[in-house]
Amino acid sequence: MSTPRVWFITGTSSGFGRLTTEKVLSHGDIVVATARKPEALDDLKSQYPSSKLLVLPLDVTDYQQIKDAFSKAKDAFGRIDIVFNNAGRGLVGEVEGIPEEEARALFDTNFWGAMNVSREAVRFFREENKPAGGRLLVNSSRVGIQAMPLIGFYSATKHALEGITKALAQELDPAWNIKVTSLVPWSLEVVPYESPGHSSPTWILPYRRRNKVCSLPDPSRL
Repeated sequence: MSTPRVWFITGTSSGFGRLTTEKVLSHGDIVVATARKPEALDDLKSQYPSSKLLVLPLDVTDYQQIKDAFSKAKDAFGRIDIVFNNAGRGLVGEVEGIPEEEARALFDTNFWGAMNVSREAVRFFREENKPAGGRLLVNSSRVGIQAMPLIGFYSATKHALEGITKALAQELDPAWNIKVTSLVPWSLEVVPYESPGHSSPTWILPYRRRNKVCSLPDPSRL
């Protein structure tokens, strides 16, 4: 039997984060599940032992909390094999109608928060894992490639995230054995983007929940 891999997933209280957590656990891997409201995972905690599921509070706008969560993951399991950088939120409204403070708060979560998770993931893969290496999955959006009206600021955060992820991937030394993939979901599908310099394939597994198709990374194919 293969050794279970350790996943670190942000934004696990709902959506892609929750569904991915459920799938990874059912596959037999280990999950460090982080969320601003960790009590949302109490039902999963009752189903899995602490050797399989560690739930941690994490607000990605707090860089120290990000570092602390990675440190606790290492204390519990010794390494992290895959980081699913997923936490984010939406904001609907015309560009002219959104107050600046709301737009800045959105960037704090969707760009700065996600970017700091990516930076800490790379540092962890390089300096903490023995041997070095790991896979970073960044949950972006189709609107990070093609913007849409009424979600202009959300689109802008995802454009920024796409740009920083591509730049980060090209800065990595191949000797570190770190693979970076940006996932680009749309309403009914996920289109994988393989960052330059990393040609290994990304596989997407569709799920159906409440009559809507959600597409997630397939743990068995990563």
